[in-house]
Amino acid sequence: EEERRAYFREELRKKLPELRQMEGFPIGEDEDIINLSDPPFYTACPNPWLNDFIAEWEEEKKQLEKEGKRAVDFEVAEPYAADVSEGKNNPVYKAHSYVTKVPHPAIMRYLLHYTAPGDIVLDGFAGTGMTGVASSSCNNIKKILPLSNQISERDVGSRNSILIDLSPLANFISYQLNNKVQKLDEYRDRLQKIINDLESLYKKYFQIKHDDSGSLGYIDYTVWSDVFTCKSCGNEIIYWDGSVDEENYKLKDEVKCSNCGVSDAKKNLVRTFETTYDPILQATRQKAKRVPVLVKYSFNGKTYIKKVKSLDSPHTISLDQITKWFPLEKLPMGYNTKQPIKSHGYEYIHDFYSERNLAVLAELNSRLNNTDKILLTSLINRSTNLNATVMSNYFKQQAGNTVGGWAGKPREGTLYMPSISSEVNILHSLKTRLNSILRMKTYIEGNLNNNVISSNSTTSLALRDNTIDYIFTDPPFGANRMYSELNFISESWLGVKTENRNEAIENPVQSKSKIDYLDLMRACFIEYFRVLKPGKWMTVEFSNTSASIWNGIQTALTQAGFVIANVAGLDKKQGSVKAVTTPTAVKQDLVISCYKPSSEFDQKFIKHKNTNLLVWDFVEEHLKHLPVHLIKDHSTTAIIERSPKIMYDRMVMFYFQKGLIPIDAVPFQRGLRERFIERDGMFFTDEQVQEYDKKKAEHPEFIQLSILVSSEQDGVLWLKNLLSEKSLAFQDIQPLWMQALAGVRKGDIIPELSVLLEENFLKDEDGKWYLPDPENEADLEKIRIKRLLKQFDLYKKEALTTKKKSIKEVRVEALRAGFKQCYQDKDFQAIVTIGDKIPNKLLMEDEVLLQFYDIAISKV
Repeated sequence: EEERRAYFREELRKKLPELRQMEGFPIGEDEDIINLSDPPFYTACPNPWLNDFIAEWEEEKKQLEKEGKRAVDFEVAEPYAADVSEGKNNPVYKAHSYVTKVPHPAIMRYLLHYTAPGDIVLDGFAGTGMTGVASSSCNNIKKILPLSNQISERDVGSRNSILIDLSPLANFISYQLNNKVQKLDEYRDRLQKIINDLESLYKKYFQIKHDDSGSLGYIDYTVWSDVFTCKSCGNEIIYWDGSVDEENYKLKDEVKCSNCGVSDAKKNLVRTFETTYDPILQATRQKAKRVPVLVKYSFNGKTYIKKVKSLDSPHTISLDQITKWFPLEKLPMGYNTKQPIKSHGYEYIHDFYSERNLAVLAELNSRLNNTDKILLTSLINRSTNLNATVMSNYFKQQAGNTVGGWAGKPREGTLYMPSISSEVNILHSLKTRLNSILRMKTYIEGNLNNNVISSNSTTSLALRDNTIDYIFTDPPFGANRMYSELNFISESWLGVKTENRNEAIENPVQSKSKIDYLDLMRACFIEYFRVLKPGKWMTVEFSNTSASIWNGIQTALTQAGFVIANVAGLDKKQGSVKAVTTPTAVKQDLVISCYKPSSEFDQKFIKHKNTNLLVWDFVEEHLKHLPVHLIKDHSTTAIIERSPKIMYDRMVMFYFQKGLIPIDAVPFQRGLRERFIERDGMFFTDEQVQEYDKKKAEHPEFIQLSILVSSEQDGVLWLKNLLSEKSLAFQDIQPLWMQALAGVRKGDIIPELSVLLEENFLKDEDGKWYLPDPENEADLEKIRIKRLLKQFDLYKKEALTTKKKSIKEVRVEALRAGFKQCYQDKDFQAIVTIGDKIPNKLLMEDEVLLQFYDIAISKV
C-alpha cells in the first residue's frame, strides 16, 4: 500500500501543472494537496485517472455477465416512483457531521432500481460520499435493507461510483467513509495510543478546584457568557445572569441589569469589548468580552454542576505556549462569517477555540498521518466556541448525588457565535469520536473499495461522453447553504481550501444572484447530460422552499436535454434545526427522476423533417418512461405526468431545445386521444393500458388527479381543494405544493405559497391554515384586492414612465384586479398602455385580460 501510494503521489505531482488549469482546482500548496491525497483512488484535486477506472469497470461488467451475476440486457423502462423514507441512525451517517447528507440506505433503493451490479454511478455534488457508500453497500443489500424477499440474486453486487465535489473537506470525509482499514485492530490501537498520550499531556488544563481543600475535579464542559453594557447606568451585565430563568430553564424576554434593575431587550444592549494582546499576531485586538458562568465536572465518580466567576483551574496555557502548528488564517468576509467577525471580533480561526482545546487539536494534528485525520476533522467544529447552549435544551436533574447537563452543539448551517456557548473538554470528545469512527469502519468492512474521488467543479467534468450508467445527485439549492464559508475552518486545518468561483449557490457577498446560481446549475446539468449514456436515468434530490428555484431547476434540466418523468418524496425523518423550527422549511425533500433520450430517438430528428410526426414519437417515448400504476394508501393513484397538460408542457420544452416549433395545445390533445388510450384522465400505450387495467382491478379505489398549478388562480383553487379536507400547517402543505407546480406561463408570476395563504386563507391558534367561512372569505377578498391594486399601481407607474418595450414579468391576478378598476374608473388608456407593455402571449392567453383590453382599445 505504501509503495502504491508513493508511486501514484509522484505521478500526481507530475500532472499538477496541467490539473491546475481545470475548473474548481482547490486553493493549496502542491505538497498539502499531494499529502492529503491517496491516489489514484482519491485526490484532493482533479483526479486524472477517472477514465482509466471507467475502462476497467466496463471490462469487469463483461466478466460479471459471463458469471451470470449481471443481466446482459439490463434496461430501466420507468422511474422509481415510490416515496422513500429512511432514518439517519446508522454508523456511517453518524460518524462525521456535515452540512447536508442523504442516508445511504435511501440511495440504495434508487440504485437497485436504476442499476445492475458493476454499473458506473456518478455524483457530481457528492458531499461526504453517501452515494459511494450506497454503491459499495449493494454488496450487502440483504443485511442493510429490509427487502430480502424482493431482491433477486442478480441485484446483489457492488456498483462502481465516481464521487466529485468542489469542497476538499467533503471529499476528504467521503474518502474516509468509503475507505476500509486493512487492519482495524492496529488502526484502533494506534489512535487510542495517541489519545492516551494527549490525555497525559493536557488533562491538567481541564482540572477545576472542587472545594477549598484543594481537591481537583475533571471538567466535562464550561459554559461561557457574553458581557453587555447597560445603557441606563453603564454597568456591565453578564448575559447569563440577566437573561436566564434558572427555575424554568429558559431565556427571559428581557435582560435585567443587576445594578440599576432596568430591563431591556437584548437587541437594545451594547456588547462589551475588551482590548487583548494576541501573541501569535503580535498585535492588540478588540474582541467581545466573555466570562465563564457554569462548569460541569466530575469528582470521585460523582458529577457536579456549579456556578463560577473564573476558570478556577490550577493550570492554564496561553497561545504563545502552543508549539505545534495550527492554521493562522483570517476569515474571509462572507454571508456566514460576517456575524462572528462583526459581533465578536473573531477574525482568525484560532479565535474560535479556547487555548487548551487549541493546544490539544494542534498536538493531535501533528501526530496523525493525513489518511487518519478524520479524527481531527470530526472534532474541529465540535470543539469551537460555536457550541450553543440554548436554555430550552439545557436541563439539570438532581437524583441523589448525580447531576446531568447538556453541553450544546454548533447550529447547523451557520457560523453563528452565540451569546451563551459551551466549551467542551476535547479530551472527552476524542474518545467519543474514535468510537463513532470505529463503528463506521466496522460497518463498511463487508464493502468493496470501488469508489474514486475527485476534487473539482461539476461545470467541467474530465469524463468522456456517454460513459456513465446512472447519476444520483443532491446539489446545493439556491441560498440554502454557503458550503465554502461553512467549511473554511476545517479546510484550513487540512491545508486545502475550496475555490468557490464555480460554487453553485446564491450568495450576495460572492455577487451571485439567483440567475447566476441557475446558470451554474444549468452548466452542471449540461455536463451530466453529456457524460450519461443515452436512455439512462438521473435522480436529482431537491430541497428548497422557493417556487422560483423549483421552476428554475426544472427549466435548467430541460435546457440541458433531460426529460422529467416523475417527482416523488424523500423523507429523511429527522429534520435539521431549520426544518423543525422554521415555518417556511421544507419538511420533505423532493426527488426528480429524469432521463436522457435514447440514441435511436435522437436519430429520428436527423432523418425526419415532419414536426408533427416527431411530436408523437416523443409522446410514445415519454410514455414508456413513466410509471404505469401507483398505489397510495392501498388505492390506485393518478400519475400526474400522464395528464395531457403535463405531457404537452414536457413536449413543448423538449422541442424548444431542439429548435423546433411544436403544435398548439388543442390539436395536441386531439391527437393524443386519437393515438393513445385514456384511463382516469391519463394516457397509455396499448401495452401499458392492459397492465394498468389489470393492476387497478386489484386496487379499484382511485385517488383523483390533483389540480396542477400553473397560475395564481390554479394555486388558490388547489389550496382550497387541499384545505377542504382538513387544516394543515405550512410545512405539511409545502412539499405537496412543490409537486403540484407545473410550468408557469412566460411573463406570469405565481406568488410564494406563504403570500397565497395569507391573502386567501385563515390560520388557527395552532398555526394551521384553514378555509374561511363565507363571511370571512368576503373580508379576505377585500384585503386581497387592496394588495393586488397596490401592485397594479406599480405596473401602471412603470408602464407610463418607462421607455422599455415591455414589462417582462407581472402578477396576472394583479392585472386582472387593476384592469377591472380602470374599467370602472373609465381609465381605458391605462388598460391599453399596460396591455401593450406586458408580454403579448400573456395577454392573448388570459381571457379576462384580453376581454378588458379589447373593450378598452375600442374606446380610446
